[in-house]
Amino acid sequence: MQPFIFPHHYNFIKWQVQNLLNAYTGSTDVNVIQARKDIAQESVFQLFAALSDEQRQLLAPIRSLKEKNEAKQFLLSLSPYVVPFPAVTEQAIKKMYPKIKKLKPPVTAELPYAELSYISWFDNGADKKYIIAYYSDKLIGIHGTFTPMAKKGICAICNKVSDIGMFVLEARGASDGTYLKKGNYLCQDSTACNQNIRSLDKLHEFLALMIK
Repeated sequence: MQPFIFPHHYNFIKWQVQNLLNAYTGSTDVNVIQARKDIAQESVFQLFAALSDEQRQLLAPIRSLKEKNEAKQFLLSLSPYVVPFPAVTEQAIKKMYPKIKKLKPPVTAELPYAELSYISWFDNGADKKYIIAYYSDKLIGIHGTFTPMAKKGICAICNKVSDIGMFVLEARGASDGTYLKKGNYLCQDSTACNQNIRSLDKLHEFLALMIK
């Protein structure tokens, strides 16, 4: 069976698994627990446009999870079927940012691709944050200044409350010689942000705003 679970799907499944475990610890009502089982399985199945019988069999055990060890084994059984973010080389990243002469890309061989919906890193020296993601079926790269803030807020990409910073991108305007600044709050920790993504909708909304 070929991999078919994208990282954001995997995060959603983990969330549903945790909700199911919480139902067992928070209630003794059989009906409540049964409803939680139904919701967990149906929500996971609905992530995918179509599932083969084999894929359904792989995901179906979510209904029977009661203990943390069972949940851990279930999630491990899904790991081989996660579609990783396509690996990129440092040279390929440099080609995406041709105007930045002293670009310092991450060590791409060390990136946890199976956990990534996008690639991001922060250049402390330049106070810039770089983001690489798929949008409209192509790989794009954007960058902007990033200023960490001493407060929590909602990240525009993962839509969760976290330690945030202000990302500001400067883009050429419609008139010659004019520039526009576009910004939004993002997680300071892009690794944690990726782990929080359970849908790509907000990521795509953010990218659409930045590149239009």
